[in-house]
Amino acid sequence: QVRLVESGGGLVQAGGSLRLSCAASGLTFSVYVAVWFRQAPGKEREFVAAIRRTDSSTNYADSVKGRFTISRDNAKNTVYLQMNTLNPEDTGVYYCAADVYGLGGAGDREYEYWGQGTHVTVSS
Repeated sequence: QVRLVESGGGLVQAGGSLRLSCAASGLTFSVYVAVWFRQAPGKEREFVAAIRRTDSSTNYADSVKGRFTISRDNAKNTVYLQMNTLNPEDTGVYYCAADVYGLGGAGDREYEYWGQGTHVTVSS
């Protein structure tokens, strides 16, 4: 049984940093594409970042490029999202997702497995 568990969310002031973690069981992240999505209140879920299984290449939404970094620790079977220079527009529920056939695209239907989400609130 596959399970993804996010952690690391919380309340932070604008300009601050958080690191989110996504721990997997039942799958091996090194052979899956892993992504982060987020959903702000009243808005649709949107793509944030992806890390691919073959070469660990990454891609980011324009809104977070240069501020967020996605990474993977194969030994811990965990994917991270380091978020720096946070602003109130980054507030939302952050979800980790994975798929063995995924390409790291921005469509959420591409990913089979999802975590329950972790809340991030950035105050101004």
